[in-house]
Amino acid sequence: MVPFAGWEMPVQYEGVIQEHRAVRGDAGAFDVSHMGEIEVEGPQARPLLQSLLSNDIEKLEPGKAQYTLLTNEQGGIVDDLIVYQLDGYRYLLIVNAGNRDDAYAWLKDREVRGSDVRDVSDRYGLIAVQGPRALERLGLEKAPAFTFAEGEIDGIACMVNRTGYTGEEGVELLAMEDETGALWDAVLARGVAPAGLGARDSLRLEVCYPLHGNDIGPETDAISAGLGWVCALDTEFTGAARLREVKEQGPKRRLTAFVMEERAIPRGHMPILEGGEVTSGTHSPMLDVGIGMGYVPAALAEPGTDLTIDVRGKHRRARTVKKPIYKREE
Repeated sequence: MVPFAGWEMPVQYEGVIQEHRAVRGDAGAFDVSHMGEIEVEGPQARPLLQSLLSNDIEKLEPGKAQYTLLTNEQGGIVDDLIVYQLDGYRYLLIVNAGNRDDAYAWLKDREVRGSDVRDVSDRYGLIAVQGPRALERLGLEKAPAFTFAEGEIDGIACMVNRTGYTGEEGVELLAMEDETGALWDAVLARGVAPAGLGARDSLRLEVCYPLHGNDIGPETDAISAGLGWVCALDTEFTGAARLREVKEQGPKRRLTAFVMEERAIPRGHMPILEGGEVTSGTHSPMLDVGIGMGYVPAALAEPGTDLTIDVRGKHRRARTVKKPIYKREE
């Protein structure tokens, strides 16, 4: 267990590699109740969110969700989050635990008449169940990604969200705070393996999902981070003008993925000798090599480019690859 954002969080149960492979091969459960939940409600909720979030809120309807960014005036990323449209005038934003206070303050400070921003994090718990057998083990039918519906697991009511952070099929189950423990027990009783922060990090890095505070943050713009696809640059959200400039001029640096060519495990903040530094790095349980992401000059970000990582004073060869680093063989 380790402290994280005011919570005691499990790093591992049986072991990172076992938990990682359980998610890739069957199903694993993550207690992610530390994530923040913010509700935005009212007749002006939609225009407010359209002005603050990078993706196009107009494409949402009740029952659908969207990955998006909360951006500052420079196009930097205050937080990356998922927004769910609950009904015509009510939205739920699930934000990163470490950014809960900042994201809430950012939204609350920009609240307009006809909108109400509320931090409801303490009301809910969240269990992510991920893996190729996740739906089977939970007794759920397939549904399109980034949709959600009310449901239940063994009599426990929950919002069944077709989202996740591992690259595998699965759901994130939002339940009332006082029923989350029972929900966790019910999920594990169905044969789902418990998994901790270690496996969550190696899983998301294999599929190149960015981690706020490591790969992205207020000082990193969305275009350089490879997140231009969630930026509706024809709308006028905060920072859109700056992001249009970056896109037109071309970013000076890009977040690239790489695989080690020598036996070494890259870690965050290790220098990349050709320019830049590692933002995330680990050992890939599926590929059995060191993998990572980092910012490099734009010209070096193309797949197949040779890089040199300073791994604790030793120069180790790496090669940039197309994202994702790991992809299931069909």
